[in-house]
Amino acid sequence: MKFNICAIVLISILGITPLCYAETSTDKTSIEEVKQETQDLLQSLDAYTADQKDEAIRITKTALDKLDKRIDTLEAHVDESWDKMDKDARKKARDSLKALRKHRNQVAEWYGSLKSSTENAWEHMKKGFSNAYKALHDAWEKSENDFGSSK
Repeated sequence: MKFNICAIVLISILGITPLCYAETSTDKTSIEEVKQETQDLLQSLDAYTADQKDEAIRITKTALDKLDKRIDTLEAHVDESWDKMDKDARKKARDSLKALRKHRNQVAEWYGSLKSSTENAWEHMKKGFSNAYKALHDAWEKSENDFGSSK
């Protein structure tokens, strides 16, 4: 089974040959789901006004919770496969997870700012959060693509 994600992120662990799985339609679906969820979140968030802040925060929190579960699943997969990896694959896995967590932390900072933003700062906070979330999604997608290309 290939792991989801916002998009995410790093199932790929960037081309770890020993971890290759047969790609299934479920794998493709989960990758597409991540892309769609990210697109939906960013479009929805963009449409919310400061008066709709509570609803925007709710949908954002739901998306972040899903993302965190996907990252946790990926980390568990890396842990389970660690002994099967060569030195280079381990370094790539470690670096990829580190980058993913860095992006996730940036998203968390923007989420906190979004939650506490004033009406005057709402648009700026939405944009900052959306940019950070998009960067995280892009990191996840890059990892997915790198993994897929190594099959």
